[in-house]
Amino acid sequence: MFLKKFRTFFTNDIGIDLGTANSLVYVRDMGIVLNEPSVVAVHAETNKAQAVGMEAKRMLGRTPGHIKAVRPMKDGVIADFEITEIMLRYFINKVHSKAKLRPPRVLIAVPSGITEVESRAVKESALRAGASEVHTIPEPMAAAIGVGLPVAEPTGNMIVDIGGGTTEVAVISLAGIVESRSLKVGGDEMDHSIIQHMKRAYSLMIGDRTAEEIKIKIGSAYPLGEGELTMEVKGRDQLGGLPKTISITSTEIREALQEPVASIVEAVRATLDHCPPELSADLIDHGIALAGGGSLLRGLDKLISEETGLPVAIAEEPLIAVANGTGIALQEMDLLARTASSSAKRQSKRFFH
Repeated sequence: MFLKKFRTFFTNDIGIDLGTANSLVYVRDMGIVLNEPSVVAVHAETNKAQAVGMEAKRMLGRTPGHIKAVRPMKDGVIADFEITEIMLRYFINKVHSKAKLRPPRVLIAVPSGITEVESRAVKESALRAGASEVHTIPEPMAAAIGVGLPVAEPTGNMIVDIGGGTTEVAVISLAGIVESRSLKVGGDEMDHSIIQHMKRAYSLMIGDRTAEEIKIKIGSAYPLGEGELTMEVKGRDQLGGLPKTISITSTEIREALQEPVASIVEAVRATLDHCPPELSADLIDHGIALAGGGSLLRGLDKLISEETGLPVAIAEEPLIAVANGTGIALQEMDLLARTASSSAKRQSKRFFH
């Protein structure tokens, strides 16, 4: 207990779910202390940050000419190195106490399909933003840990983590990813499909925020039966250029979402097709766990279950599964530091990069 207090006096360990849509920060012994959009508002000429996170998101689509709101993450990886560094510095400074004597150690969740160059960019951004040392963990592993799957046991567990920019599908056993797919389809692609549908069907121009609202309020992946929903949408007439209000149904939005949803289902099927037979047998009992904001799309669990023949369950707190997983995995960093045995080192290397 004394050693624990002594360590935390000097520094904080921080876990970061650096998402395309939202970033969450987990501080050891405190839990999730920050959950904000991955958006930075910068001055167009000087590139100096004007706002980060929630304040910056409110500026999306509403900024004057000299201010631009930027999403520095695309498909789960860094699209703008400099802006990502600004965002990370803001997050780290906001949660790291100035009273600590050392900069924080940081564990960042990254897509399983990330390249070595992209992984190095993430680490360098965090180091330049003020971290003392940086490790990465595959997002599906962090999500599996966060939802409580027994990832270290010699049995098959399947996780499907649907984020803003990517969908991560993985079969995990013995603390390692046995088979996986990293798909650049997620909540943002669903929003884009809704925007395109509104253009084609109604010549109505809407923004990302409106598309997201439509997805949340009436979006679905499986027929709702007698419970189909309707919603009024406001936007700009593409032909006349004037404000316009129309009424849409959940049926047509489900059709608009068909392509991204089908891609996710196909990634799940492809992962199952390449899964070792012994682990496939385990999945009949354990089923599939869904995490991430995209898992909340109505009927998606039912559709995946119907397409795979396996039971599917949505995590209790799908939006924070990855962040919680980084927090739990932070314990492993200390295990590696304390233990000299090769077996502990091998297991830690499977968790971390």
